[in-house]
Amino acid sequence: MAGNGVPDAISRAPHPRCPDRQLRRARWAIAAVFLVHGSVTGNFATRIPWIQDHTQIPPGQLGLALAFPAIGASLAMPLAGRISHRLGARTALRALLALWTLALALPALSPDLFVLCGALLVYGAASGMADVAMNALGVETEDRLGRPIMSGLHGMWSVGALLGSAAGTVAAHIGTDARLHLAGAALVLTLLGALVCGGVLDLRSAPEEHPPPRFALPPRSAVIIGAIGFCAVFAEGASLDWSAVYLHDRLGTDAGLAAACTTAFSCTMAVARLAGDRMVARFGPVRTVRVGGVLATAGGLLIVTAGRPVQAMAGFGLVGLGIAVVVPLAFAAAARSGPAPSQAIAGVATITYTSGLIAPSAIGGIAQATSLTGSFALVTALTFGLVAGARVLRTPSRTACAGAPAAAERGSDLERS
Repeated sequence: MAGNGVPDAISRAPHPRCPDRQLRRARWAIAAVFLVHGSVTGNFATRIPWIQDHTQIPPGQLGLALAFPAIGASLAMPLAGRISHRLGARTALRALLALWTLALALPALSPDLFVLCGALLVYGAASGMADVAMNALGVETEDRLGRPIMSGLHGMWSVGALLGSAAGTVAAHIGTDARLHLAGAALVLTLLGALVCGGVLDLRSAPEEHPPPRFALPPRSAVIIGAIGFCAVFAEGASLDWSAVYLHDRLGTDAGLAAACTTAFSCTMAVARLAGDRMVARFGPVRTVRVGGVLATAGGLLIVTAGRPVQAMAGFGLVGLGIAVVVPLAFAAAARSGPAPSQAIAGVATITYTSGLIAPSAIGGIAQATSLTGSFALVTALTFGLVAGARVLRTPSRTACAGAPAAAERGSDLERS
């Protein structure tokens, strides 16, 4: 026993008997969980302008408030393993996902900056704990299936974010009060989340297994893997937040086409993740990330040398295509890197959250000191880091449903359908 709680069932041998129907159900259930999780983010992002107007806070204070979700997530993610140890993986995920979906209603109810920061702290904490739990169960489902699914799961998250943002855009367009919109979305997503969680794997720790610590530093292996995730998420955050500005300010593109570049980048990421599992199955995680790093670096070079909008847009498309599968593979590698999967996933998630937090402001700071071209030269250098560091994602494969005698001797998790 790893002594670190269930998502940490990954650290033990897979169940020697894995009914196909049950695994298929678990695979689609965890995919739906990712979609629900992403939908919360998409709905919230579209109503940030309403929240700013409602609280009457200036942009600088809004930027401060928007740092609190990452802070809350970083503080709370290590607790996910302990909660799963106590409740079992399925019950824990259902509870944590419900906490996350219900937290969607909180920011719009905030009357001022202080309350908004507290609401976003809770919002981020719920997001982080649900994130760790669902990624750990995703890796366990992948191991039992014996084929890659993590890229597709994160693709479903991207689809959920797009659907949520579409719903939020419609609500904002027709003038719906964000308090009503987000409360209604929270209720619908909570009910949907509770329903789909019934199909995920139900893993339970053995009675003699010690609960994981409430807080612990991530293992060294997770920090190294997290560095790869950092490079990818930095490039993603920079592209999402600054691609439209880059096209508009540097290349003189009209606002509509510049905004379309951001949407196209998001769609490229989603499509690449949905298709990424086939690439990983065929070429393995290391080669896939190396090729992705080459594509992203080529895209970065197109961006910094662009003389026309179409060249820059092609560059952003290549960046999205190249980095799409990196974070899913980083989570999977972390879960298999040692005896404490939830702790390792929390460590990688903390690093990637931090990268996403600092990327937009770092790009702006470098642009002010030099230029936007200089900012994306840094992005290009980081994407090349994917090529150089991809080997850290090489982890021992754990084939599910193999029924090997050694696996049977080591035992398995208790599973209840």
